[in-house]
Amino acid sequence: MGNREFDVVVFGATGFVGKLTAQYLAEHAPTGTTIALAGRNEAKLAATRAELPAAAHDWPLIIADADSPASLDALAARTQVICTTVGPYLRYGEALVAAAASAGTDYVDLTGEVPFVRRSIDKHHDTAVSSGARIVHACGFDSIPSDLGTYVLHQRIAADGSGDLTDTTMILTEFSGGISGGTVDSMRVIADLAADKDERKVLINPDALTAGPQGSSPRIKQPSDIATISASSVDPSLRGRLAPFFMASYNTRIVRRSNALLNDAYGKDFRYGEAMRVGNNPITSALAAAGVQIGMGAFFGAMAIKPLRPLIDRLLPKPGEGPSEKARNKGFFITETYTRTSTGKRYRSRMKADGDPGYKATAVMLGESALTLALERDKLPTLTGVLTPAAAMGGVLADRLRAAGFEITVDQRG
Repeated sequence: MGNREFDVVVFGATGFVGKLTAQYLAEHAPTGTTIALAGRNEAKLAATRAELPAAAHDWPLIIADADSPASLDALAARTQVICTTVGPYLRYGEALVAAAASAGTDYVDLTGEVPFVRRSIDKHHDTAVSSGARIVHACGFDSIPSDLGTYVLHQRIAADGSGDLTDTTMILTEFSGGISGGTVDSMRVIADLAADKDERKVLINPDALTAGPQGSSPRIKQPSDIATISASSVDPSLRGRLAPFFMASYNTRIVRRSNALLNDAYGKDFRYGEAMRVGNNPITSALAAAGVQIGMGAFFGAMAIKPLRPLIDRLLPKPGEGPSEKARNKGFFITETYTRTSTGKRYRSRMKADGDPGYKATAVMLGESALTLALERDKLPTLTGVLTPAAAMGGVLADRLRAAGFEITVDQRG
């Protein structure tokens, strides 16, 4: 793709996270990286560009609309990588995936929508393999901490000769940040889909993204996405009870797809779940975990009842809305991923980053994913098609994130 006009095009640059991603690229992309901004409104694009750091003031503007496949085809033909924040992806994303797959153009997004990724696999994986495109979903807080946290464990365990990964659990141990309006909008779309029997089968299938149309049948029993669990069952050093993590039903599917794409490199008996720490005291953490479990069920149940939507809409952020810069800077997250290997060894990976996870930290993860595909092509795995961050970029992306200030470590626990 040496003859492409741009290294990266940010599609949806006028949206809240799109602006943050463009700002990150303007501040951190290496000198000489060619970047353009794309969207459907030239005046808004120009206004966005004017607010960015000086490095972006000469970036070209491209008019493209999610409802105009021809404009998306033209966009895909001009760049090595498309970096898109235009969601809900189930509503606005498929035509862009089709354009990228056909043009042999790499693609990164922020989707947290299992049915969208499933459709992407079913309709566009073979085309992307043939054209050499890497279609990489889930390049933000959903699901890079989950996906890379497991991948770096695999790297270390393989280097140590300690066997395969078996029971593996990511724990969100600390978190400060808000939920984005775009994520809420995606939840609305998924809640509507859940009323359809066939779509519901995809949503509840733990291996929905692993292989084949509608996903493979579960190869082994996977952990529940909504149960509370004893922390000591994850690692003997932990105490208290763990709550469900609200994005587990998406992240777990991405991590399992990574293992499948890597030919079961993590292990054929690899089981993966996610949870959230709510304290170490056995009694109070159990009460808190139960409260989270009940609250999650009530929230998603309410989302599925359309008459309740206006009430929910008044309480939650709308698409394009987000926290202040001060609030974004105060945010952070820490995830820890624990595993027990087939030889009985225990390991833990840890990822820590400053910045609101759904906004500032996500802009770093998405921006670095785009730069990895554009600038590190000779270091990447040869896999093409509809991929995951770990399968497409693996350790190369982990190294870039470390250089960007993320803490990503692995230690042996015994």
